[in-house]
Amino acid sequence: MIAEELINQMIPPLKLYDTVEKALRWMDEFRVNELPVSRNRKYMGLATETNLIELPDRGQTLEHVKLEYQDVFVMHHQHFYDVMEAAIKNKIQVVPVLDEEEDYMGIITINDTLAAFGQMSALQGQGSILVLTMPERDYSLSQISRLIEEENTKILSAYVSPDEIDPYNIKLTLKLNTSDLTRIIATLERFEYRVTAQFQDGAKYDVGRDRLDMLFKYLDI
Repeated sequence: MIAEELINQMIPPLKLYDTVEKALRWMDEFRVNELPVSRNRKYMGLATETNLIELPDRGQTLEHVKLEYQDVFVMHHQHFYDVMEAAIKNKIQVVPVLDEEEDYMGIITINDTLAAFGQMSALQGQGSILVLTMPERDYSLSQISRLIEEENTKILSAYVSPDEIDPYNIKLTLKLNTSDLTRIIATLERFEYRVTAQFQDGAKYDVGRDRLDMLFKYLDI
């Protein structure tokens, strides 16, 4: 699942001419500690409750207020794991999303991220999720399916997304009907497919679960 699919359409951005009072009121209404500020479709940064609550003049506009996290955002095509990492690393509740022209598209909230993870991990006790990264020219779902089915496993769904690190690569997210990925990963790696993330019950090296645990730990702060 990619970032643009998780944008919360119910939360609009603030404008530079909006007041501190309005920003704090919106934060209370939307139950978030930060809100994005945009100007001419460009992301200007986040207005934070911590910063605004101490200001004596609630009538002043945001153009006179220090905005934070100007460099914190994700591109619309990035995987939702990247959204999780941005939220965890910066301890924020909302993550702005930009398009190819770096225009502001919207935000993703922590709750949206948890919902996305829930969708992808809904198969707890029923299967697993595997994420592969590969050059686009090497992508062959039929070959990958054959290798997986030879291990007596079925692909329940498959999703292809761009690799934000390398434009010549793609990410393939597979939902499988088994919770034991050991032999499947070994087979795929033998054919030079690179496994970049996995989610499975009881996995010792479970990237998905590790990130979810980090997210829950952050939410408890």
